[in-house]
Amino acid sequence: MTVSVLVVDDSGFFRKRLTEILTSSGQIKVVGAATNGREGVELAEKLRPDVITMDYEMPVMDGISAVREIMRKHPVPVLMFSSLTYEGARVTLDALEAGAVDFLPKNFEEIARDNSQLQKILIDRVLDVARSRPGARTAAPSRPEPSSPAARPPGEAASGRPRPEPTLRQRPNLQDRAPGMASSSEAEVPRRHVRRGPAKHYAVVGIGTSTGGPVALQRVLTSLPASFPAPLVLVQHMPASFTPAFAERLNKLCRIEVRQAEDGDVLRPGLALLAPGGKQMMIENRGGQARVRILPGDERLNYKPCVDVTFGSLARSFPGKTLGVILTGMGSDGKDGCRMMKQSGSDIWSQDEKSSVIYGMPMAVAKAGLSDEVLSLDEIGPRLAEGVS
Repeated sequence: MTVSVLVVDDSGFFRKRLTEILTSSGQIKVVGAATNGREGVELAEKLRPDVITMDYEMPVMDGISAVREIMRKHPVPVLMFSSLTYEGARVTLDALEAGAVDFLPKNFEEIARDNSQLQKILIDRVLDVARSRPGARTAAPSRPEPSSPAARPPGEAASGRPRPEPTLRQRPNLQDRAPGMASSSEAEVPRRHVRRGPAKHYAVVGIGTSTGGPVALQRVLTSLPASFPAPLVLVQHMPASFTPAFAERLNKLCRIEVRQAEDGDVLRPGLALLAPGGKQMMIENRGGQARVRILPGDERLNYKPCVDVTFGSLARSFPGKTLGVILTGMGSDGKDGCRMMKQSGSDIWSQDEKSSVIYGMPMAVAKAGLSDEVLSLDEIGPRLAEGVS
């Protein structure tokens, strides 16, 4: 069966071009087109498509407002198209907050210069979004209290300014999967319940994620106290122009400090460093001190940044002394890095199928037998807060 798509964009040229590309596969049928957000909301309710592609800047109603309304009335997986600029990043993060599943550059040349490659990327992304579970998570958990007198007050961020409440809300539940898509239960890995002992010391905690990651990372990191006793390194598949805005957003919401990593940064407890988009981040051990190396993105690697690269460096630099956490995301990036960490004696946690937007990366790790614990998204942050010393 085919996946039905509603295209929402005020550009007639873009609607026509996107429709031509998507329908060329025979797997996708464009069932409607809207010229503004309001029309998109109405057609979404009328046509009940499997996926909606959404522009963000349109007359009458913008894309973010439209996503919010669609998620409130009749939730559908939404793929946003945005510009690869700082402002585009801010708007895209707002769209993910509103309920969108994923995003792509609206300028097709920024996706791929070769037409056949462009066609494959667009079609695959729409099919992946159709498989997503954007309603998998429950309401946001309450904020934990700081764990020591040295921690910041609950209402205070890293800067000392009042800390706003987390804003990346949970997306409404989607009752049906796209036609022709495998049931999530076919790939489900049983949750692994472990008898939890005393908190454990780790030299570094690494977290890797892709689709659904911006929401998932915020959920995890806002659960941590300012006094969190280990450094964190974060790898999120994201363009170079997006990671600075994402790091800033997280830093405003979290008690720990979050910023984009730079070459030579020294890791320290309570600091989370986000790998810059378009590059690779490695962690070196210099006399027992963890330092960041930022390297050019290798064209032979599909992902820049790549979880395997960062986790592999953790395995080499701090064998048996690190914790790797794999969150929601398509593909299997992180599996090889987790294997290296596991072989060195380190611990691995992965997100469960039910709470993942795309159960690809964590499934690859769990099915390979690498996960010491398989946890829901709601459990991971509190588990880190209580299980890391």
